[in-house]
Amino acid sequence: MKRPIAMATLLVFLVAAVHTPDAFSYTTDSTVPLAGGCPQPNRWNLSLASPLNRRWSTSLPLTSNTILTVAAQGTPAQLDEIEQSISDSFEAWTGVPGTTFNTAAHPGLIAPLARVTPANSCTNDQQSNADGLNTICFNQPSVAFTSGVLAFTRVITANAPGVSIGASGPAAFAGQILDADTLFRNDNQATYATPAVLATPQGQGAYDLESLLAHELGHWFGLDHSAVWRALMFPYAPPPGQFLGDRPVAQAPDGPLSDDDRVGIRSLYPDPADSTNIGTISGQILPANRFALANIPAPATGSFITGIFGAHVVAVDADTGSVIAATLGGWSCNAANQQLQFDGSYEIQRLPLNHNYKIYAQPLEGLVTPANLSDPIQSLCGPQSAPSCTAPAANTYFNPRARPASP
Repeated sequence: MKRPIAMATLLVFLVAAVHTPDAFSYTTDSTVPLAGGCPQPNRWNLSLASPLNRRWSTSLPLTSNTILTVAAQGTPAQLDEIEQSISDSFEAWTGVPGTTFNTAAHPGLIAPLARVTPANSCTNDQQSNADGLNTICFNQPSVAFTSGVLAFTRVITANAPGVSIGASGPAAFAGQILDADTLFRNDNQATYATPAVLATPQGQGAYDLESLLAHELGHWFGLDHSAVWRALMFPYAPPPGQFLGDRPVAQAPDGPLSDDDRVGIRSLYPDPADSTNIGTISGQILPANRFALANIPAPATGSFITGIFGAHVVAVDADTGSVIAATLGGWSCNAANQQLQFDGSYEIQRLPLNHNYKIYAQPLEGLVTPANLSDPIQSLCGPQSAPSCTAPAANTYFNPRARPASP
């Protein structure tokens, strides 16, 4: 789950991967600029002059059953095996075509994976060592490891241009990600396995290291949880001994991702040269009886709630039945007056062309509930906006139906 922590001119988002026996929408976190205005999606400012730095701490738990590898514990081969899992998890995201994150089309935007030795190389619970260096840690404790939490990611963003932290350099815009760190539980309550071990009897009781890593890296890049069952960003880990999607291979490095994940990363980092994934579907989710919204408390923005807020809006390929993408609907922001409006609006961007799509909306009342998406809901207003803006609660009391087409 996620919870926001305000920190001076920085915003910190905490995202945790939690286990449930089952593993729906791309949803992004956002930052309200310090000066006010429309919420801005959290994303990196990628350039060849300032590539995304990434590193991992080679400090591992002392117990041999925490990270299962084919190579013997404490050997250079073990570190190489874990590093390969980290690299493959990155390549799942950097292999998506149609994004500036795609390393084949845009080489040089992501720095080589480096190693560090201190166990406490990730941002700690007081953020006192937030360093602008993006790190994965396997042997660092945290109060965030509550019951059921396997791993979590802290993302620090700027809410104004010029903000910097450690080695990040000054931000170019509000919502720019400055630091991302991922921590894995190391207290013998969870066992992780590399792919080679997961396929053996020994790995049947372990969680797939690559599935968890790739999920957390989605948070690194600005994505929040998804309510699509097949999506890698679904908020629950696959059961021990299982992994999500397909293993990455050279021909399909983004194999672990679902179409929903791919559309999500394209929406944050669209490739200007992409001419295939440029479709957009938008609209509003409105109640059949507008008076049904009269009893819903209006947010403190001076405007009324005029549409369904918090609906899960899904785009399905009408020919195959596959979910292509989905989003959290219910709001828009007026570019002229920078006023947030809870009007039932939704927009699904970066859809593949030449598909027939069906759109449906559903309340978040299944395995994924509004609590799983609390950060993207709350971040629409941001801590610095209160009390002038308070996001309404997601509406889960509606029965969707399609309006007949006009003759």
